Amino acid sequence: MPWIQTIPYAEATGRLRAVYERVKSPGGYIDNIMQVHSLRPHTLSGHMTLYKNVLHHTGNALPKTLLETLGIYVSLLNACAYCVEHHFAGLRTLLGDDARAQAIRTALETNAFDGVFDEREQAALRYAERLTRAPGAMDDGAVAAMRQAGLDDGEILEINQVVSYFAYANRTVLGLGVTTDGDLLGLSPSDSDDPENWHHH
Repeated sequence: MPWIQTIPYAEATGRLRAVYERVKSPGGYIDNIMQVHSLRPHTLSGHMTLYKNVLHHTGNALPKTLLETLGIYVSLLNACAYCVEHHFAGLRTLLGDDARAQAIRTALETNAFDGVFDEREQAALRYAERLTRAPGAMDDGAVAAMRQAGLDDGEILEINQVVSYFAYANRTVLGLGVTTDGDLLGLSPSDSDDPENWHHH
């Protein structure tokens, strides 16, 4: 149980019920990270809008597998086991290759990227680490290194937004005692073409 009161789907009414209807998976399941917003449904709406547009939108150019990988790495750096486990389960599903998924996880846990990630991916991961560990020390060289690796400015923006979103999500979870107890790992919005469709599958 989190450290603050939450309202389960079965007891939700009014605006919260309406938002839950948009977020739920088949069977009325709501992730704990979403339920923790239940006393302020407007922040749940804000969270889902940001999450869907940053990580699950057809306008992104980078592969969703890379965006999920960045999220897992940021969550490891922030010691947020909740987000690591949820998004690793999602990455495994996206990849459909358990051996590849495990190689990625091991590389992220050990910071041993060679042989697992290409130059562009490594540049994105190095940026993610720097922004997560020392945001006040960032300079334009961090962006220049990604450009040199072949990432364009739109892709760099996507990377920045994923890293920034996970800083927010990790602190939501860690600051309110959210756990995976009772969660179905790996559910995520499946319709990237519709930013208004928040249903999880």
